[in-house]
Amino acid sequence: MKRYRNEWKYCCTDGELALLESRLRALLPLDGHAGPQGRYTVHSLYFDDYTDTCARDNNAGAAERFKYRIRYYNDARGHLQLERKDKRYNLCHKSSCPVSRAEYEDLTAGRAAEVFWQTGDPVLQRFCVAAMDRHFTPKVIVDYERTAFIEPVTNIRITLDRNIAASPWTEDFLREGGYQSLPLQGERCHILEVKFDDILPGYIRETVCSRDFQQTSFSKYYLGRKMIEEVVK
Repeated sequence: MKRYRNEWKYCCTDGELALLESRLRALLPLDGHAGPQGRYTVHSLYFDDYTDTCARDNNAGAAERFKYRIRYYNDARGHLQLERKDKRYNLCHKSSCPVSRAEYEDLTAGRAAEVFWQTGDPVLQRFCVAAMDRHFTPKVIVDYERTAFIEPVTNIRITLDRNIAASPWTEDFLREGGYQSLPLQGERCHILEVKFDDILPGYIRETVCSRDFQQTSFSKYYLGRKMIEEVVK
């Protein structure tokens, strides 16, 4: 049975995010995988089917929806993760598995059937079936800088995402030297995310929710697609 977690999102200005970061640094430890400065870069290649179901469901505010992406952090292109993220109202569930460079090449080249028969991982097999049945293909790259805080006892994770950008050049996702991307402009285009299982302690709630923030269903994938479509027109 899937274990869903609460996921609250808020749009913030750069100043609001900086203030939150200073307060959180006094309360919670940084994610140990992020390095001494607590920041790392997230690179995600999003997939969608031939009718753009994932983008349309997000735009329509569908109560239940999902999306697929392949992700790596910083410059670690040799450590790829395939992720499926399911959303149910304000609850989310993420399942993932490692993907080799060869599997990545096959998946992005339309050879999902070959990967399906060679893997025993259920997450990867499920994606292969979706790719074969509904022609899931790469649609957009989204990247951003993330600062992450954790509360390990109650499994709370708070992330601050800055400098969100998108790129339509999906074929360059793993290219050495990077790829060209376009920033998501706007005053409030930085994102605060609060993820927890059942209970959010009062001292954390007061820190992250006491300001005049409004909860949002902000989707980096959908806004990245929308911005790229407007630029390409």
